[in-house]
Amino acid sequence: MSRRALRSKALLGSLASALAAAGVAAGGCTERFIIVCDDPRTPHEELCSTLIDKYRAERCEEAGPGAEGCEDAGAPGEPDPPDQPGARGDEGSGNASSCRGQCVPGRPLGWFEPLLLWFGSPGEAAPECPPQAPVLGYEGHRDLLVEPHQCAACGCDPPDATCELPEAWGAYDTRACDAAPGAERTSFAAPEGWDGACTAESAIAAGEACAGGPCAQSLEIPAPRVVAGTCSPRRAEAPPAPPDVAWATYARACVGTAIGRCADPGAACAPAPLEGNTAPPGGFLTCIIHHGEVEECPSFSPYSERHVFYEDAEDTRACTDCTCGDATGGECSILASAYSDGRCSQVVVSARVSSEATFCGAVPRGTALGSKSASVVEIAPGTCAPGGGEPTGGVAPRTAMTFCCLAE
Repeated sequence: MSRRALRSKALLGSLASALAAAGVAAGGCTERFIIVCDDPRTPHEELCSTLIDKYRAERCEEAGPGAEGCEDAGAPGEPDPPDQPGARGDEGSGNASSCRGQCVPGRPLGWFEPLLLWFGSPGEAAPECPPQAPVLGYEGHRDLLVEPHQCAACGCDPPDATCELPEAWGAYDTRACDAAPGAERTSFAAPEGWDGACTAESAIAAGEACAGGPCAQSLEIPAPRVVAGTCSPRRAEAPPAPPDVAWATYARACVGTAIGRCADPGAACAPAPLEGNTAPPGGFLTCIIHHGEVEECPSFSPYSERHVFYEDAEDTRACTDCTCGDATGGECSILASAYSDGRCSQVVVSARVSSEATFCGAVPRGTALGSKSASVVEIAPGTCAPGGGEPTGGVAPRTAMTFCCLAE
């Protein structure tokens, strides 16, 4: 790592500590907060060099110049890191402070070390990370903007349908079928599962007598029945894609290191915002962070200004499936004929019978009813009421990060 690399293995153990103190590595941290300083290809050589020099200097100060790896500590040709702009040390406190950043209250247990936070409208030009905190450590959002999701209308194709032929034909010994009191009925039924072909099933002989005289004086043909299948659901058009998820606020956090120590042992030397810096959207806030959504900032800490941002959002918006109700409104009609002979050649009566009502017609008194036939004339399958196609799901932010900041 150029001439600011560690001089001996004795200093390698300080590297992880340096990263943690910079607020870029701690338990539960994401990749976005991890910097590998012993990788010669790291793009953060300047930050790594500063980190390593800081901890090398502190270690050598404690161990003495003769300690392993400290032989050339402070050697000529290696200048101290430059002062950071915006330094907020404790010069006026009367206590010695070597912090070349800002001395801020230390982090509570479970929180990351202080960093710099900016947030504002996504349409604004977000400021670059300042030199004292040059690494972009986090990007997030808040304030979801979600447009209503519209679903395409559902429809139903007409059902398949058949017209079931009536089988329970019958003759009465009265002129108006069963309208007269005491009318006697004689079966002239078709075979079960009849397809309408000529049949002599249940023939009534000429002159066959019943209580009211000849058995065949009127003929009853029941109404045929529409047997409808199910309707296939369809959409009037392809469902539109849900609108894109948008956010009203964008946030970025910048991490780095500040060289030196604070006079107050409970304070932390942290990167300082630029001199004259204001609160967002103009500038940065100094904040500690915690993974997840923390309901409140630590009550005993001056980091009291709470902000929660999210990495992304889970979009479960969709449309329910289209459905169809039972078919209704179907109709059909048949041409039904009765014959006096057994081969469907001598017509006695022929009528169009609708599924709306049973047919009753007079026949010559005492005539033979020797055979019958029927055929479907018309089928109207009916319709099904469409259902479904309703918006479902929603958009919810996820992967939260809580920032608690010093009040500006």
